[in-house]
Formats: sequence, C-alpha cells, structure tokens
Amino acid sequence: MDTETLEGRRRRAVRHFASGVAVLTVVDDSGTPHGTTVSAVTAISREPLLLGVCLRLNSAFARRVRDGGRFTVNVLRSDQYATARWFADPARPAGTAQFRDVAWETDALTGAPTLTGSLATLGCQLVERLALGDHDLLVAQVLAGSASWGSPLLSYAGRLHDGDLHSMAPDSSELTVRSSR
Repeated sequence: MDTETLEGRRRRAVRHFASGVAVLTVVDDSGTPHGTTVSAVTAISREPLLLGVCLRLNSAFARRVRDGGRFTVNVLRSDQYATARWFADPARPAGTAQFRDVAWETDALTGAPTLTGSLATLGCQLVERLALGDHDLLVAQVLAGSASWGSPLLSYAGRLHDGDLHSMAPDSSELTVRSSR
C-alpha cells in the first residue's frame, strides 16, 4: 500500500467527525475587526470553562488573537451558510470591509464583532497557544456567553449541512457520557 493512499484514507476518515461551524472575530491593535470561519472548536474543560480552537499555523488571525488576547466565537445557525462561506473566502476584503454586508454589534467584553442571529456567542480570553503540527491550538477561557435556540450549521465530510437535530434519546438523562479515567 503506498503512503499517499494511506494518507488519503486517514484524512477522509477524520472528515467524518461532524462539527459545528463558527466565525471567530477579533479586533487588532488599531481597533480594526477581522473574522474567519472555523469548524474546529471544542469545549475542553468545564472548570474553568475552556475552549480549544484550531487555526492554520501562524495565520494572521491567530497572530491577532495572540496580540490582542480576546476574541469572540459566533456559533452559526444553519441559515447562516452564506456567512460561513463569506468568512472562509480568502478573496474577501480585509478589515472592516469584510463586515460590510453582515449585521453585527460590538461585543462590550472583547471589542470584537458579535454576528446578529448567531446560535450562540462566547466572549473568550486567550490562555495559551500551542503549535501542533500544521495548526495553532488556541486555548481560551470563556468569560461570557449567550445562546438561543435553532438548528446549527454543521461541517461533515467536507461540506456544510443543516443541523436539524433529531434526538435519539427521549430524555437527556438517558444519555450518560463517561470520561476515561
């Protein structure tokens, strides 16, 4: 078996993790807002409440977060597909111009844009940045958050999907996830 085929199989397998889609927002030292779409955000601790966010290694966005320390995670609803695509497009304008056609308000805590209509928003403080392989893992403490109800936008197998949630358990108490000890 050649290495390229094995690598392709591994990458395809990893793409089968369904994950929520978010737009991270930050303001740079001059007060200019920036955003980027991500699908690698996860809760990594409940006490303190910490998130892990993966970004391309040494990306401009990761540097801005490192320099500013605070950022906002905007968890997208399924009807925000166009917003996800927009903030993933490398050809979009830089700075404030990228928010021209997007409804947003300034987050009082982080100073970053909070996208109107998001499923949830989380104001975060960077705790640590780890360079791992070809990505930066940003570990951040959640300082504030708000949520609404709706269907999430999901990334699965390299595509964006409407996250209509059909519960398999009639009662959430039936589902017990035990961590490994």
